[in-house]
Amino acid sequence: MRAIVLSSGGIDSTTAMAIAKAEGYEIYSLSFNYGQRHKIELEMAKRIAEYFGVVKHIIIDIDLRKFGGSALTADIDVPKDRQIEEMTKEIPITYVPARNTIFLSFALAWAEVLNADAIFIGVNALDYSGYPDCRPEYIKAFEEMANLATKAAVEGKTRFKIKTPLINMTKAGIIKKGKELGVDFSLTSSCYDPLPDGTHCGRCDSCLLRKKGFKEAGIKDPTRYKE
Repeated sequence: MRAIVLSSGGIDSTTAMAIAKAEGYEIYSLSFNYGQRHKIELEMAKRIAEYFGVVKHIIIDIDLRKFGGSALTADIDVPKDRQIEEMTKEIPITYVPARNTIFLSFALAWAEVLNADAIFIGVNALDYSGYPDCRPEYIKAFEEMANLATKAAVEGKTRFKIKTPLINMTKAGIIKKGKELGVDFSLTSSCYDPLPDGTHCGRCDSCLLRKKGFKEAGIKDPTRYKE
């Protein structure tokens, strides 16, 4: 069995990779250099690929800065020091337009070439920042589209599955699951606005959700925070 695992170098995608490995898949890891300000995540994704002994890790270059529209790809301040209630009130400016659709489309193309029938993505619909492309209904719709849009599926050779093992888990639950499967969380990066050396800012939505997750899981947080 082969699987494409989308890897951002963060807690969720790394735990999803650990789950794919535990389920017996040969792992092909896929990351994106899309013009994100937190490019340190790509270094972490490389280390994570080595840690799990993936068959192959590819980093795709796409410059989403040409579109902008997000604090991660344009000269827009990353929100800091927000309460959890504020994070989920509306879709935040850190949302990158159509990002998961773009990433999943690349993963689908590679899956068809490799005769892989599974794509793992670490989306989560509980402790997350309100992104529309993390919801179960979106994943279901993409899976339906994938099986209409590919030669392998239309000819009946395979049926693609978009696997989202974390979608109904809290961040604390994800961290506990990752720990159980041997994830080294010191290899992961979550920050939207890190220092050049990779130190987490400690104040963006992603850092705050990371801190909350480790605290609620009762697991020591190995992260270096500025604050």
